[in-house]
Amino acid sequence: MELAKLIGAKVYALYVFNKNAYVPPVLETPIHLGSNWNVMEEMLRKEGDNAIQYAEKVAKDKKIDYEGVVVEGDPASAILEFAEQNKVDIIIMGTLGKGGLERFLLGSVTDKVVRHSKVPVLVVKKQKQN
Repeated sequence: MELAKLIGAKVYALYVFNKNAYVPPVLETPIHLGSNWNVMEEMLRKEGDNAIQYAEKVAKDKKIDYEGVVVEGDPASAILEFAEQNKVDIIIMGTLGKGGLERFLLGSVTDKVVRHSKVPVLVVKKQKQN
């Protein structure tokens, strides 16, 4: 927000949730999850709304032009598509700092965005909690 304030830029806060990341592995005996998927989607959407509202409060306090969006989809693809459609000048995103096998198996949204973005990407490493 400080960078946007300094240069008079508009901030887009994008929260992407991927409910497909929560799909259980294929089982020999299918199970019926029924409305549990709706509950999960609602929880993920609410988490996104909360994050967007927090960013909106910070932007308003600093008198920054702001737009918040919550979408469902593959996070890296959604970020790249949003950036292109909205002609953003820079993507700023955090990283959870996963490494080793976890990073290899899950991939990294930040890495995918950095590798495929047509605009600069500023990555902010999450600070360790004490």
